[in-house]
Amino acid sequence: MDSAGDAQGPLSLNPSNGGWEDEKEKPKVVVIMGPTGSGKSRLAIDLGSRFPIEIINADSMQVYRGLDVLTNKVSLNERKGVPHHLLGTISPNVEFRAKDFRDSAIPLIDDVLSRNCIPVIVGGTNYYIQALVTPFLLDDSSEDMDDSCTYGPSDQLDRDLDFGRDSSKYGYDHLKDIDPVSANRVHPNNHRKISQYLNLYARSGIPPSKLLQEKTAENWGRVDNSRYNCCFICVDASLPVLDRYVEQRVDCMIEAGLLYEVFDIYSPNADYTRGLRQAIGVREFENFLGVYEDSSSIDFSLNSMNKGDKTSLQNLSAVLDSFDNNQPKMLMKEAIEKMKLNTRRLVRRQKRRLSQLQALFGWNINYVDATESISCNSEDLWASEVVEPAAKIIRSFLNENAISMHDSEALNSMGQKLIQRDLWTQYTCKACGDRVLRGAHEWEQHKQGRGHRKRISRLRKSQAYDLQT
Repeated sequence: MDSAGDAQGPLSLNPSNGGWEDEKEKPKVVVIMGPTGSGKSRLAIDLGSRFPIEIINADSMQVYRGLDVLTNKVSLNERKGVPHHLLGTISPNVEFRAKDFRDSAIPLIDDVLSRNCIPVIVGGTNYYIQALVTPFLLDDSSEDMDDSCTYGPSDQLDRDLDFGRDSSKYGYDHLKDIDPVSANRVHPNNHRKISQYLNLYARSGIPPSKLLQEKTAENWGRVDNSRYNCCFICVDASLPVLDRYVEQRVDCMIEAGLLYEVFDIYSPNADYTRGLRQAIGVREFENFLGVYEDSSSIDFSLNSMNKGDKTSLQNLSAVLDSFDNNQPKMLMKEAIEKMKLNTRRLVRRQKRRLSQLQALFGWNINYVDATESISCNSEDLWASEVVEPAAKIIRSFLNENAISMHDSEALNSMGQKLIQRDLWTQYTCKACGDRVLRGAHEWEQHKQGRGHRKRISRLRKSQAYDLQT
């Protein structure tokens, strides 16, 4: 471990008054970000051998109790003695929003600092991190209005949610009447977001687009007036490598007892919009578990499958073989493929959001590349290409008196007009079945996608054939 002076630096307390040596200096916090599967938790734990750190989890599904395999929580042994907070501590049935995370994390950070340790925020739920380090949610009446990184069962915004409200009053048409700009931004089937906008209008009497554009331009995403001095580190890897890795991880989760966990919380017609059931890997298995539960001719039970049992796959095969037809096998295969697909989509959403935080809001994010270490599964490459560069970044950060925010302010000034123009513009792709895209960045990413390009190619060939005939 590094010496106390090198590791703690400006974190030292002044014994004479029990406060910070420079009361105007913001407390220093390390934030480790990155797409799922990149190794954020692993890096944070490895840094515990070099610095006196405590980890505060910022993964919106790992905060809940349960589904340890599916949410990929680090076990007690894997933590190597590094203290963890907000990891598996929240009831799985409640909605733990960005505001709740912020309100829970702030006192934890204060406690960690009081012990002369470094708070390390670790997670891929970027709106949690934004809520903590930016002032947008400091007004308790405001709610998180950005769902670009929601960790849910699908990348689509077309979940058919029922909030028990009058659909004519809380529907998309009503939002179009009071605020066409907001309606243009949200997908017509995203009832949760529509409800949020309408509630915001009911509280303030101001069209959400006007209120949120002004708030966004002024506060959302900015770190220069944050309560903390943050060192942002992003563990990243190339998409092909991450895609392969997360697919392999899903297979490992199945072997480790994922299906046992999901079956344990399965309930027909469950609400997948609240709590732990939002996690990728829950909703995908609903059809299979429905068929399984309805069948009375099964000799084997999922309840007999032990989590972590190496024979889980053999037991699962026995369960599937006990059916009289191939439907369950097909549903199981379909569920696993959906889980892999939605995880890959999550990776892309997280990467896009990180790019936006840097390009639009001027976040000074330090990237460490885990591509080779993940691809080669090499401990040596992980240590040399990920852990050591990250430790160097943190060491430099802790030894600085303050990080200049002038460059960030300049980028924010240029980016604020882009924010309004980008986030509040809707694009519709006719070639992809009138798919709705929000913002120029998402539109450009969509146009570069393989699926879109294939459809365009087919349309052009079809048009060329029509002209010939």
